[in-house]
Amino acid sequence: MAENGWEIETLDSGLRVVTTPVPTAQSVSVNVFVGVGSRAEERRTNGLSHYLEHMMFKGTERRRSAIEIAEAIEGAGGVLNAYTSQELTCYWNQVPFDKLRLAMDVLADMMQRSLIDQEELDRERTVVQQEIRRTYDQPGAWAGRLLSQACFGDQPLGWSVAGTEDTVQELNRDDFMRHIGAWYVPANMVLSVAGNTTHAEVVAAARELFAGLAGSAAPAVTTVRNGLPERNVIVETRDISQSNVGIALHAVSRSDPDRYALMILNAVLGRGMSSRLFKEVRERRGLAYSIGSGVSRYNDTGVLSISAGVSPENLVETTRVIKEELMKLVDEAVGIEELTKARDFSIGNFRLGLETSMALAQRAGEALLMVGEIEPVEQVVARLQAVTADDVQRVARRLFRNDNLSMSVVGPQGDEGELRELLAA
Repeated sequence: MAENGWEIETLDSGLRVVTTPVPTAQSVSVNVFVGVGSRAEERRTNGLSHYLEHMMFKGTERRRSAIEIAEAIEGAGGVLNAYTSQELTCYWNQVPFDKLRLAMDVLADMMQRSLIDQEELDRERTVVQQEIRRTYDQPGAWAGRLLSQACFGDQPLGWSVAGTEDTVQELNRDDFMRHIGAWYVPANMVLSVAGNTTHAEVVAAARELFAGLAGSAAPAVTTVRNGLPERNVIVETRDISQSNVGIALHAVSRSDPDRYALMILNAVLGRGMSSRLFKEVRERRGLAYSIGSGVSRYNDTGVLSISAGVSPENLVETTRVIKEELMKLVDEAVGIEELTKARDFSIGNFRLGLETSMALAQRAGEALLMVGEIEPVEQVVARLQAVTADDVQRVARRLFRNDNLSMSVVGPQGDEGELRELLAA
C-alpha cells in the first residue's frame, strides 16, 4: 500500500485510477467521477448533466433496461446511485468485496454502452420534471435554490443543477450524445475504488473493462463572473407559517490557501449547537428553531452560506443578528478557548467523515479529478491545527463585507428593499 493509503495510476487512455485499500472492510465502493456538471451548460441546455445522470441507468447494449442494471448490483447485495453537482457527475455502487468485478463491469458498461433510448428519454423527462417540482414544494430547499441566484445571478453557478421544467422539456437525444462525446472522455474521468481489494486487482480489471473509453481533452468551463448581481436579495412570498432564510457570501476556491482558516471560521460561526449563530439566534433569543452555516468550494470561487427557519415576525431581527455576528468576527479576534474547540471540532468531524470505504473513495476521486492530487489526511489535520485567531479574523475581513452579502427568503412576508438595506448597513 502507498504511504498515504492510496495509489494512483493513469491508464494508456488517460483514465486515472485511484485505489484506497481497506483490508478489514467487508465491502468495496466503486465510483466513476466525470468532470462535468451544470457549470458546463448553456442556458438552453441547463439541466442536461443531471438528466443524463438519470439516463445512464436506463439500459446498455448488454443490460437493456434500468431493472437489469439495478438487479445486477442489488442481486449481489449491493447499492447503486449517482449525483450531479455544479462541477462533476459521480456514478457509484457499493458491493460485498468479492463482487468487485461485477461492480466495475456494471459501471464500465454504463459509461461506454448506454443506449440513451428515445422512448426512455421521453419517459424519464417527466421524472426529472417531478424532481424539480419536489424541490419547489420544499420551501427550505427552494430558498437554497434562490440563494444561488441571488449570489451569482444569471450565469451557470446561479442556475439550478437540475435545470427548469422548460429547459428539460426541450432537451433532445442529440444534446445528450454531444454531451457524452465532449465530456465523458478518459482524461476527464477518474475511477476511484476503496475497500477490501488491491491496487493491482483494480487496475487489471480497469484496463480490460474500460478499454472502450476514448476521446480527447474535455472543453474548458467559463470562469465565474465575480461581484454581486443587481438583485442580490430575492423574496418569494408563500402562504406558509415559517420564513426560510438563506444568506450567502462569495468565499474561497478549492485550492485557496485560506480554505483551512475558513473551515475553522465556519465552525465558530455556525456548525453545531456550540456555534455562535446557534447560541445567539436560537438559545439566547429564541428567534429560530434551526440555524447553521456551511461552505461550498468550486474551482475558481466558493460560497459560505447560512440557513435558518424563523417565524415571519422575526425575519428582520434574525437578519440583523446574523449580520452582527458576522461583523463581530471582523472586529474581534476569536478567544483561544473557542478557537481550540472549533479546531478540535473541525479535525474530529473531518476524521469521522472518513470512516467508510464509500467516504474514502469519494474523497480520493473528487480530489484527484478536481485538484489533480489528494491531500494526505494528516497534512489537512496539521493545517487545521495551525490556524490562528489572526487567520480567522483575516478571512472574516476578506469575506464579511457589505458588498458581498446575498439573501433569499421563502415565506409569508419580506421586503426586498428593507432586507437589502439591512445587509448593506
